Parts: sequence; structure tokens; C-alpha cells
Amino acid sequence: MREKHMIDIRRFPTRAEMGLAAAADVAAAMRRRLAAQPGLRMIFASAPSQQEMLDALVAEPGVDWRRVTAFHMDEYHTLPADAPQRFGPWLKRVLFDRVPIGTAHLMTPEPDAEACIRDYTRLLAEAPIDFVCLGIGVNGHLAFNDPPFADLADPVDVKIIELDPVCRRQQADDGGFRSIEEVPRTALTLTIPRLLRADRLFCVVPGPAKRDAVRRTLNDPIGTACPATALRTHPACTLYCDVQALPDAA
Repeated sequence: MREKHMIDIRRFPTRAEMGLAAAADVAAAMRRRLAAQPGLRMIFASAPSQQEMLDALVAEPGVDWRRVTAFHMDEYHTLPADAPQRFGPWLKRVLFDRVPIGTAHLMTPEPDAEACIRDYTRLLAEAPIDFVCLGIGVNGHLAFNDPPFADLADPVDVKIIELDPVCRRQQADDGGFRSIEEVPRTALTLTIPRLLRADRLFCVVPGPAKRDAVRRTLNDPIGTACPATALRTHPACTLYCDVQALPDAA
């Protein structure tokens, strides 16, 4: 794998400016792609780190959302379907209910997680994925591919994983759960190779809690100790950070 990152790095004074710039780039890419082809397929992360970008994306003019097919990238395995912490319903509230989305495919692990995996794998494989809007976890995870068990050459597209304690702590710190004990121990996730097969990646990573993960993403050896280092192998990945997340010497 490459030892020098090819990531296009963008740094902004505030989270709001970061979100506006990322949304403008995503919307511009969507408009260009929709002008050249009948439809567009996208994967979205569901996390507070994406809020500013998604809010700004909803407000972007001239995007024909009716021709967009959307997916999300991970979901808790054991939470009730109506739990407010579920990622699919969160993304529906924040994005899909606010635009005239063509099709939004949400993971539904119950009552049969293995059937969900098969169905979601099939839907993802129906056509290439154009864009992924994602973040990076405090432990360097992509989606729920936590170190050290992430597989950068994973042969499957969707799987059940056990969440790393650092990842579970992040979910509690993000405010969705009152304590780490409430955070589920397992989840469904898209794998790293599945995400990296998309044509273009827009990676939005704000806040001081992500500073070390960003530093490691850009500078550590590519590997499972920091799964986000795999972003450096993608030919079209843009990283958007505020000054609290992006080290001065990237």
C-alpha cells in the first residue's frame, strides 16, 4: 500500500464553515454526476460529526434528490427498532425526511441479522457506488470497523462485528447513551473494502476528540491499528476538518 497519503486536506476555522464547504463540494459533485447519468448512489455516515455537513447539504439548491439512491453504513445489532439511538432513523430524521429522496435503503437487523446482511449486500452490488460521506472514529475506525480487528482486505461487504470499548465510549460521549454500559456490544457494518470501492469519498471530521485520529490517519503506517489510514489508498478522498481536529502539521 502507499506510504504517502493522497488525501486532499481542507482545514476550516469553525465546524460551521467546515460543514458548509463540505456540503457545497458534495452537492456540486452530485449535480455534475446527475447531469451525466440517470441516477446516483451514495452511502452516508450517521453521527453527530456529520450534522453540520448534512444540514448544509439539505439547503443546497439544484440537487435532484429524486434520482438518488442512498444507503447508510452501520447499525446497532441489538437495539429495538424504535430506539432513538439507531443510526437508520437518525439519518432519516436528519436527511431523508428533509429532501425528496428517491430511495433510502436502511439496515434492519431484526428479526434476522444474517438475512439483513444478505439483502443489503445484494442492494449495494446492484450498481457502483458513486460517493461516500463518512467520518473517522476517535479510535481511527471507519464505519464500525474498529482496531485491531478491522480487515483492510475483507472479502465480504457487510458483516456483524463486536464493538471496541473505545468505540462504545465514543457512542456514549456523543450523547446517545447515558453510559457505556447501555451501548450495544455488536453491530452491523459495511466493510472497509466496500467503502473504498466508491468513486469518491467525502470525509468530515470535526472536534478536538478526533485530533489524534486525524494525525494517525495521515501519518501512521497503513494498517488495522488505525483503520482510517486506508483512506490514503483511495485516489479521490477529501478530508474536511475544523482547526480543533486537524493538526497544525498535517
